[in-house]
Amino acid sequence: MSEDKEQSARDQALAECHIDTLAVRAGQTRTMEGEHSEPIFTTSSYVFNSAASAAARFSGEEQGNVYSRYTNPTVRNFEQRIAAMEGAEMGVGTSSGMAAILSTVMALLKSGDHIICSRSVFGTTTVMFNKYMEKFGVEISYVSLTDIDEWQQAVRSNTAMLFMETPSNPLCELADITEVACIARDCSALLVVDNCFCTPVLQQPLSLGADIVVHSATKYLDGQGRCVGGVVVGKQQHMDEVLGFIRTCGPTMSPFNAWVFLKGLETLNLRMQAHCANALALAQWLESQPSVTKVHYAGLESHPQHALAARQMRGFGGVLSFEVAGGKDEAWRFIDATRIVSLTANLGDAKTTIVHPATTTHSRLTPEARAAAGISDNLIRLAVGLEHIDDLIVDMERGISAL
Repeated sequence: MSEDKEQSARDQALAECHIDTLAVRAGQTRTMEGEHSEPIFTTSSYVFNSAASAAARFSGEEQGNVYSRYTNPTVRNFEQRIAAMEGAEMGVGTSSGMAAILSTVMALLKSGDHIICSRSVFGTTTVMFNKYMEKFGVEISYVSLTDIDEWQQAVRSNTAMLFMETPSNPLCELADITEVACIARDCSALLVVDNCFCTPVLQQPLSLGADIVVHSATKYLDGQGRCVGGVVVGKQQHMDEVLGFIRTCGPTMSPFNAWVFLKGLETLNLRMQAHCANALALAQWLESQPSVTKVHYAGLESHPQHALAARQMRGFGGVLSFEVAGGKDEAWRFIDATRIVSLTANLGDAKTTIVHPATTTHSRLTPEARAAAGISDNLIRLAVGLEHIDDLIVDMERGISAL
């Protein structure tokens, strides 16, 4: 059997496999060296066989590598693997999660278009929309993530995109993706879902009606806090536009980072199960503490959208937040008393991280915007890692004692 036929047979077999297998195998095309692990192609450019071939590559008439700003085998391997895991036709790697969002909006919207965005998105996403997209004539409206009527009422004649992050950061609120997708279809708009908290292991928005999924690969896709990157997946007609933006404007994923993300995907399912188990145990423990006034985690039966989370997701994720009795001073005392968890704004790491959202991740929002998003001064976010749960509880007890 020829190499092309063997590759085609492997691809066909993979198409019928579970997500665990796709995370390990999808997207790889071995070179003539016969490598087992994916290679890193650290090259900026590629050599053509002839002038005619070079012209055909640049014009798009011939498939193949042109320049690593927009075609690189290692990056392509990662793009194809995450697309397969999300059930998408195509993926496009970017230099960061924010670059993934920026590239999507710049490629698919124009001046005069209108975005409906959930109010409880990552603070930097809000800043990007308000400070930069509005400057280029894109209108933005913010709605409650959970209130389907607000989504419906915000629709205008020029609405071109609905954007959400579900579960939300850091309050773990959920949108009913299927319901919002119906609104998007009715007004001929694209539904874009930031799936960073769940990854395709826990949630597949495209299967629920979304058009496009974005990820910060920096988080769980990597899983060990090593590299910065992002990815956009969806239908080829939309991804071709995003790739065109990447080609021209250059927010490109590096080959080394793509290789690291590929290695992260291989253990993603196992890690997410462990993150979920630790987060649920810690949320239940925190909920029992008198000095903790509220715990935000969809895995708790007390969460108002627990039933939706159980229906829409395969697990409840590794991020939770909680409110302590008091205000900023008490939240800071809790954080400063811990000794094992890391005080850093990143998440999705093997190491548990703790942060005070109001003065870090959401500090660039106005006080009014923070209040509208539910980011109170006594709120603390935990991205629960892979340490032993007993050790994490002991560290949380240190924080409780400081109150």
